[in-house]
Amino acid sequence: MTHLFQRRRCLAGLGGLLVAGLGMRPALASPDVHHASRILMGTRVDIVAQGEGPGATATAVQAAFAEMQRLERMMSRYRADSLVSAMHRSAGRGLVQAPPELVSVLQRAAELSQLSEGAFDITVGAYHGWSFDPQDAHVPALEDLRRERRLVDFRDVLIHPATGLAGLGRPGMRIDLGGVAKLPILQAGLRVLEQHGVHHAMVNGGGDVLTRGQLQGQDWRVGIRDPRAPERLIHTVQVRDACVASSGDYERCFVRDGRRYHHVLNPRTGMPSRGVRGVVTVSRQPGPVNGLGAAIMVAGAAAGQHLLSPLREVDSLIVDADARITTTGRWH
Repeated sequence: MTHLFQRRRCLAGLGGLLVAGLGMRPALASPDVHHASRILMGTRVDIVAQGEGPGATATAVQAAFAEMQRLERMMSRYRADSLVSAMHRSAGRGLVQAPPELVSVLQRAAELSQLSEGAFDITVGAYHGWSFDPQDAHVPALEDLRRERRLVDFRDVLIHPATGLAGLGRPGMRIDLGGVAKLPILQAGLRVLEQHGVHHAMVNGGGDVLTRGQLQGQDWRVGIRDPRAPERLIHTVQVRDACVASSGDYERCFVRDGRRYHHVLNPRTGMPSRGVRGVVTVSRQPGPVNGLGAAIMVAGAAAGQHLLSPLREVDSLIVDADARITTTGRWH
């Protein structure tokens, strides 16, 4: 299967740091509640939707999955027929015509790269020698990482929103949209549900949860796991019309010689970030927090607080390397 991200292996199951829909089991037995799951973007995506008729709700859920699959095909770096792969082939030679959805993701990546002073950088796709599958784990040679480092610079991602053209400034450059495309794709699925008249739903894509309305009159409940003891919840949050996003070193990782290697790479070194185990953010809209968790993983807890400080309506939880938990907003 080709997808936006490779499969997560470290944490048991596909749930990631979040446990979405706590106490939801009785509601799933109701005829007006529809639940469906598919593998998208390298993780399991669940939709729970409450509608007026089971047939119409099921049709809406199918349409939502179809839209998310369309966007995944567009933005996957693992598909030869994706627009991202077309950008790779044209790197240093020209621009490609990009639809608004891709332009929007590229613009958010550029904005976050500026805000984080390069801690977030989609051109880390140049570090292509990593494999985080424990069955086939691979650490690139340091000389390879040093050579590829020359191709990592977010300033060489070229975007022309007025014309819809986008590209990469130098041959050999590659991008990885894994840290910034998933939330918009999940949001597109939720938007389709609303267009079909479904106004009570949850879309859960591994480490990210988007909600609208309630489930049978109750807010959606999302549990936050301890990154090192996933059977234990460290917090629970109740949300409606909100986004809960997470990033952590428990995703796509392996342990070798006592060191954990995970997929969030430091753009400056090509090595996995260190210092933050996990980040959870809660906001009314996904835009302000899109990609923020990955940026904080690289920048560190202190710099992460600086990135979060202007976002007054965002609640956050950061678990650092010493298991210290720093919170803002509803958990503070």
